[in-house]
Amino acid sequence: MTELAKRTWPEAEPFFDAKTIAIVPIGSTEPHGPHLPLDTDVTIARAQSLRAAELLEAEGVRAIVLPAVPYGITRYTDGFAGRVTLRPGTLWSLLEDIVISLSQDGIRQVVFSNGHLEPEHVKIIRGVAKDNPTRGKHDAQVIFPDNTRRKWAQTLSAEFQSGDCHAGSYESSIMLAADPDSVRDKERLALPPVEIHLIEKMQAGQTTFRQMGAESAYCGDPAAGSVKEGREQIDALASMIVESAREAWPDLFS
Repeated sequence: MTELAKRTWPEAEPFFDAKTIAIVPIGSTEPHGPHLPLDTDVTIARAQSLRAAELLEAEGVRAIVLPAVPYGITRYTDGFAGRVTLRPGTLWSLLEDIVISLSQDGIRQVVFSNGHLEPEHVKIIRGVAKDNPTRGKHDAQVIFPDNTRRKWAQTLSAEFQSGDCHAGSYESSIMLAADPDSVRDKERLALPPVEIHLIEKMQAGQTTFRQMGAESAYCGDPAAGSVKEGREQIDALASMIVESAREAWPDLFS
């Protein structure tokens, strides 16, 4: 049982020491087409985190998964019902406070696991991680295996790498593997592919999915998703955490 929230305080107590890796899933509450729930990014971050904790424990490394952060910066889905967005400073302070609290209680290694890909949101997570770079006597070191960086993006699906992956095959597949009951599969299978050239539109200064041509709050090819692809993508995401942790904290693996 790797989830902190499912433990009692006596069960949680042994995890609050210098040898534990604490994984913080970060998502958002926002529209993901007519076929995926608003908590899709939260589910993706949790799936990455839980699988990573399993892989770490298989190598003898103690890990605990914290309750997910369910809100982020969600300007791209402006105009669709269900979007809840934070201000950048709010997200920064929230993540920083989590790190400070963990550090005060003995945690020295923190990993941010992020399922929401909006650039402004990712920038804040990068900033908080960069602001906590060292593992000292009283401070936790934060690492962020950022799957939007080329190093990690190239390990994910072709659709992910194209950028046109909001509620498309990439995210639909992960949801089919991680939370199949939440997927509206009849609607998913009826959806046509939508190509919006998201990266080019971003570079041109367009900042909402409606501007970019994603009229139903999705892009990519949801109908092409599968459980098999979802499991493969979750494993790839989890491996990013394991490999980043091994690089940052090799002593925990010895």
